[in-house]
Amino acid sequence: MSEPLMTQKGPYAVEVEEGKTYYWCACGHSKTQPFCDGSHKVSGMEPVAFKAEKTEKVYLCGCKQSGNKPFCDGAHKDL
Repeated sequence: MSEPLMTQKGPYAVEVEEGKTYYWCACGHSKTQPFCDGSHKVSGMEPVAFKAEKTEKVYLCGCKQSGNKPFCDGAHKDL
């Protein structure tokens, strides 16, 4: 398994819809960041699925180092 690629040094602010399942890109290879497009097949990593509990703006990790994946926990501030 390789290390994930940092796609940006900060979170992605995205709107999610209640009840919908999303797949966050954990490898950094996706062209549709922060979401998975299937590019992980070359990395050996799998996307992180999450179901939106309510319709709202969420902050998804862009540096791929969060301890609370897929959500940003501020880990990018230490990079």
